[in-house]
Amino acid sequence: MDLSEKIRNVPDFPQPGIQFKDITTLLKDGKAFRVAIDRLVETYKDTPVDVVIGPEARGFVVGAPVAYVLGAGFVPIRKPGKLPAETISYGYTLEYGKNSLEIHKDAIEPGSKVLIVDDLLATGGTTMATIKMVEQLGGEIVGLAFLIELSFLNGRKVLEGYDITSLVKY
Repeated sequence: MDLSEKIRNVPDFPQPGIQFKDITTLLKDGKAFRVAIDRLVETYKDTPVDVVIGPEARGFVVGAPVAYVLGAGFVPIRKPGKLPAETISYGYTLEYGKNSLEIHKDAIEPGSKVLIVDDLLATGGTTMATIKMVEQLGGEIVGLAFLIELSFLNGRKVLEGYDITSLVKY
């Protein structure tokens, strides 16, 4: 199945000049969603994974089912002020602005094998912020998995040295 056919392009969202890759059209197609999750899982099925991390919000939708199939825990990464217990945070740059993310201080046990799963690899800012927090907590990154990679934004270069999987490249 060609998953790129299930992804809608939305011009000028969230601001002029951005060509937003909308995965809601893939998610609503049960067969396509299953294929996407199965392909991500296939890459890491023989890799020890204790915890899957999913950045807000689409990383929740993709990361949680990957964690379930792998038999791993799931940890959400949230925007500031959304997590109820003590957190650490990290600022980063998006392809169209700046933001920061938070994780609970007790979310990762030192030595845990961590797979980061998100819908999109663009500039690598969100993922690098996630990596920095996981490593600060003592986790070991075993892979980075994405539905989509926007190759022209060179996020892979920012994440050099990490195992990266992406299902659809633009």
